[in-house]
Amino acid sequence: MKRPHRVVIVGGGFSGLFAARALKRIPVQVTLIDRRNFHLFQPLLYQVATGGLSPANIAAPLRVLLKRQRNTEVRLGEVVDIDVTNHQAMLAGGGEIGYDTLIVAVGSAPHYFGHDEWQEVAPPLKSMADADEIRRRVLLAFEAAELAIDPGSRRTCLTFVVVGGGTTGVELTGCLSELAHHTLKRDFRHIDPGSARIVLVEGGERLLPSYPRKLSAKAAAALTRLGVEIQTGAIVTGVEPNAVTIRRGSRTEHVPTRTILWAAGVQASPLGRLLAEKTGAAVDKEGRIVVQPDLTVPGHSELFVLGDLAHFDHQDGKPLPGVAPVAMQQGLYAADLIGCRLRRQSLPPFHYKDRGSMAVIGRNAAVADLGWLRLSGFLAWLLWLFIHLLYLVQFQNRILVLAQWMWNYITRNRLALLIPERNADGSPEKVSAAGPSQLAADGENGKRSLAVKSSIATRGGIARS
Repeated sequence: MKRPHRVVIVGGGFSGLFAARALKRIPVQVTLIDRRNFHLFQPLLYQVATGGLSPANIAAPLRVLLKRQRNTEVRLGEVVDIDVTNHQAMLAGGGEIGYDTLIVAVGSAPHYFGHDEWQEVAPPLKSMADADEIRRRVLLAFEAAELAIDPGSRRTCLTFVVVGGGTTGVELTGCLSELAHHTLKRDFRHIDPGSARIVLVEGGERLLPSYPRKLSAKAAAALTRLGVEIQTGAIVTGVEPNAVTIRRGSRTEHVPTRTILWAAGVQASPLGRLLAEKTGAAVDKEGRIVVQPDLTVPGHSELFVLGDLAHFDHQDGKPLPGVAPVAMQQGLYAADLIGCRLRRQSLPPFHYKDRGSMAVIGRNAAVADLGWLRLSGFLAWLLWLFIHLLYLVQFQNRILVLAQWMWNYITRNRLALLIPERNADGSPEKVSAAGPSQLAADGENGKRSLAVKSSIATRGGIARS
């Protein structure tokens, strides 16, 4: 018997998952490889980072999603190399998987513009572990402020800096402001969470630079009403454990803060850069591979590159953005093209159908650019809710998210305000140098300091010795 055509998909994100699902009725053998066992709905990751949703609400096990596809298997692992000559995908720890067609959809990595050492102090928001770490840092900052003695240390704890004014930065900042001004309003006895200083730093001249100027202005106005301090045309020049340095024109500001969150850009994943070296493919300044009109690597029709890793500019000369709708449509196209090839049929080049962009700022506030229609405020917010519910891959996730959103809207409470007991790297949780014990040591009264330290030792949810 003739061996079935082998399709290996690296990455279980939007493009990889949609490609695998679309290959269900095509006579191929599909292997989906991911280092995580779940598909993550990244557009709502910022709500996990601020306690609005639980991690399981926006994630679904890949095996569950694909268990009814008899021609598909899921492998938990990480592809670290690709032998493009012998058509082999190499796995970490040994092992290899042969392919006839390879779809590389591993997404992107955070971009720190030559300062990778900043990542330890300023975490990005790309994974579930990142969301847990951000939630841990944000909530511990309020706990540290509650225990702080001198006003300077308290102000440092209650200062939050978000770097990057794109969609992720705007949504994260708006949610953080609502958390401080409403959700935590009555939870503390010695501080006013609403006095928190929340700073959004954007290097360009305006927020949401990919949106029309009018919508960018409306988003900025909505954030200002939420108490956010917006700094545009500002560049971060230094990141330290307890401070960030911002240059705005000729003026430089040193902002004391214990919480710095990074949403300033992405770059190609290491596997993408390796694939470009192996094939000699051109890359853009972010390291994304410049693909053909059919989403393949030049000179390698068996290699598809999709999603955030692909630089596709064949439509209007501008590269497509790294957003979920682009990845979904590319995954479906790749599967269709594979089917057409097996049937010896042709397929026109990929064409992205842009259905618009949306960003939520806060309660009843959002902006939406649908091309033919531009909305802001409550109507845009309702549309954002509907679209994001529709894009969740499991029906049960839609029900859970809708229920939590309704509860949050009615009560302004959040059900997932838990401080993880362990850091994202798995090490035991401990407060940083700017944490409660250090702040107590900065007090004027030695006895008061010892009392605070003792208090910390007995509060299991705040710090562990």
